[in-house]
Amino acid sequence: MAEQFDLVVVGAGPAGLTAAIYGARARLRTIVLDEGMPGGQVKTTHKVSNYPGFPEDVKGAELAGLFAKQAERFGARIARAVEITKMDLASREKSFVLDEDEEIRGRAVIVATGAKPRALGIPGEDTFRGRGISYCATCDGAYFEGKDIHVIGGGNSAVEESLFLTQFARSVTIIHQFDEFQAEPATAKEALENPKIKVMWSHEPRAFLGETALQKLRVENLKAKQTSRVGSPPAPPAADHRGRVWEPSEGSHIIDLDTDGVFVFVGMVPRTELLKGVVPLDRWGCVETDDSMQTSVPGLFVAGDIRAKKFRQITTAVADGTIAALAAQKYLREVR
Repeated sequence: MAEQFDLVVVGAGPAGLTAAIYGARARLRTIVLDEGMPGGQVKTTHKVSNYPGFPEDVKGAELAGLFAKQAERFGARIARAVEITKMDLASREKSFVLDEDEEIRGRAVIVATGAKPRALGIPGEDTFRGRGISYCATCDGAYFEGKDIHVIGGGNSAVEESLFLTQFARSVTIIHQFDEFQAEPATAKEALENPKIKVMWSHEPRAFLGETALQKLRVENLKAKQTSRVGSPPAPPAADHRGRVWEPSEGSHIIDLDTDGVFVFVGMVPRTELLKGVVPLDRWGCVETDDSMQTSVPGLFVAGDIRAKKFRQITTAVADGTIAALAAQKYLREVR
């Protein structure tokens, strides 16, 4: 028989765990479902400097662990490393099948599945993923001890993780499409003053090259593309429609860089696969909600990075989780 819960939370990042804390403290029978270990993106962040209550930097994994410990202290159950193989979110009582075996039911559901790293979508990325290309500095940085590596991006994540990677790498070269970072000024200043960090402004990646492992990163100088070869045919593209990589011609604005590894930080993609066909998604794949985190389906709420909103921080995810849990409590009182 299916196990019954008042509140089912899908996702164990800051939003989901906060919702679980509030739900369990309100004496709702609460379970959190997560495909891995609790923490979401926070657990892969090497340090957090702006979370209230921590005057000193705190490791992301430590903060994530505290979230989970607090939720369990109040009685929430966290189901770790489970796969949702079947579900029904449209009915009044929601149901989930875990690992094709265990069934659970919930009177209210909060989906807080977060986001995943955005891929570049260029030739060689799929081939060398995990063989020289990484999307997590905390996970893989130690494998690049004494190496010369490159980071793609210029926002907070890219610059912060570049600083973290200097603990291991001999050199870190940041490839950024603009002339200045989009990161917070203090973080950008720290990176620019770090002797291990170099920046290639106005460049974009075009392909990853190598044999059994990544060996070269092909980039395009955007300014040279605009100003060079005036009056002559443009340089060939980095790849044709079949993904075949072109060889750069002499004098081209396409450059091949030797590299021991590349870390990609160019934004995140909302993980809303579970909600496709259940609730409307905007053009970025995010879920529209009202101020109470309620979706168009009664009893179904969302929180965190999958929600359509302007800012995405740990603190905004925690706020979403709080509101969603309080709204779920109100909903459950009304439908009793």
